[in-house]
Order: sequence, then structure tokens, then C-alpha cells
Amino acid sequence: MQTRFFIDTHTHTYLEEFDADRAAMVKRSVDANVAKVLLPNIDLDSIAQVNRMMDEYPDYAYGMMGLHPCSVKENYQEVLNELYRQFSLRNYYGVGEIGLDLYWDTRFFEQQKDAFRQQLQWAKELGLPVSIHTREATEQAIDMVSDLQDGRLKGVFHCFGSTVEHGKKIADLGMNIGIGGVVTYKKSNLIEVLKELGLNNAVLETDAPYLSPIPYRGKRNESAWVSVIAQFIADALEMSVDDVNHICTQNSKEVFFRSIGE
Repeated sequence: MQTRFFIDTHTHTYLEEFDADRAAMVKRSVDANVAKVLLPNIDLDSIAQVNRMMDEYPDYAYGMMGLHPCSVKENYQEVLNELYRQFSLRNYYGVGEIGLDLYWDTRFFEQQKDAFRQQLQWAKELGLPVSIHTREATEQAIDMVSDLQDGRLKGVFHCFGSTVEHGKKIADLGMNIGIGGVVTYKKSNLIEVLKELGLNNAVLETDAPYLSPIPYRGKRNESAWVSVIAQFIADALEMSVDDVNHICTQNSKEVFFRSIGE
């Protein structure tokens, strides 16, 4: 039987951009057959927001805990210590959003690498998947995952937008690529990447409220539009949307929900 629901593997719908209409936004996503969403943490301030949405929408919203590379500053070790403590307080479904970013600010890149390394070790220790952010640092992130991969690391290179070569390296590491609204943009090469690699290590995501797919580009993104992304991929690859849905949802369940049998 085909999978009949979507999983948005990366969405920030706990942020204040959704405070005015979060319940309506969640209903729109459920009506669009999005049954589960993964919420990656950003920093200390976002912990309460992630937890609140998990409490308000159980069996729909599943939190992750981590330090976003753009939030790595001088006090990163103190922040990491507190974030690690959070895993003892409640169940999270991944270590994220973690990674490397050379686009916004390069001053703390060495600290970013150390924070990334520590959080990858957390994932191995805790038996949790990772959600990896890379911007202009994909090669470095792949190298760091490769150095630490001993069969225990699994997860997603979120918002993948790189080359076929990088996609193959990620697949060889036993990791997945997150495909979001960027796949619909005219300058994107992601369809060519997917034609080469297939969907066997692809998962769907929105990164809401960012990176809305066409025809909603320029508007606030939301989880309901993961179905728009799936339809675009299906049309481009000459597949049925049910097949795209089935493959990507099974991949998502294998990464994030296998431990709880969902």
C-alpha cells in the first residue's frame, strides 16, 4: 500500500512568524496530508518555542536539539553544555540544526567546526539522527562527517543545493539529502541531481518560513507546501506524486522514526 501522508523533515514553524495563525497553519498542513513535522532547534532562545509546539501538537510536531552554525559565537561551549543537558529532560528526535556556514559570518568558523564535531559525537552517543546545515561549506561538512562515520551516524544534509558529486558522497556516507522549495527555482540544478541519483536517499522538507516553493516564492513558507514540492519533483521526474511521496516518506521514517516503530 502506498504511503498516504507526507513528512516535513525540516521546518521552523515554532518561530514568531507563525504566532498569529499557528493553529490555522497546522490545520492547512494536515489538510494537505502532512502528518508529521521535524522542528530543528537554533539556539538557547528557541528551546522553549520548540518544546511548546511539541506539547501543543503531539503526534504531529517532533523536536530536535542543536546549535545552528550561525548561532556559534564566543560562548559556544557554554551554550553547547546547556543544549546537551536538554536531552536528559525530554525526548528529541534528532541533533539539529547543526553544521557549517561560510556565507553569513566567517569569524567563528573554527568554533563552528568544533561545535559541529561535538554535536556529531552526541548523535552517535545518543543514537539520534542529525540535521546538517551547510552553506558554502558542503565539502568541509562532508569531510567532517566522513572522519567520524563509524556506521552510527545517520541523518540529512538539509536544504541540499550542491552537485551530483557531493550527493554521491553523502549517499556513500549513508546519509540523506533534504529537498525543499529550491528545487522549484529556475536556476536550481536539483532536478538534474535527482535524475542522476534517484530518490533513494532523498527526504522532503520546507525550511519554513524560508525558501517557499514556486508559486509562493516571496511569501512565508509553511509545511503544507511540502506537497507542492513533491508534485514538482513528480512532474519533473515523470513519476506519480504517490510514488515520490512513498519513497521520500519511507526514507524519512527510516531516519527519524525507526526507533519508535512509526
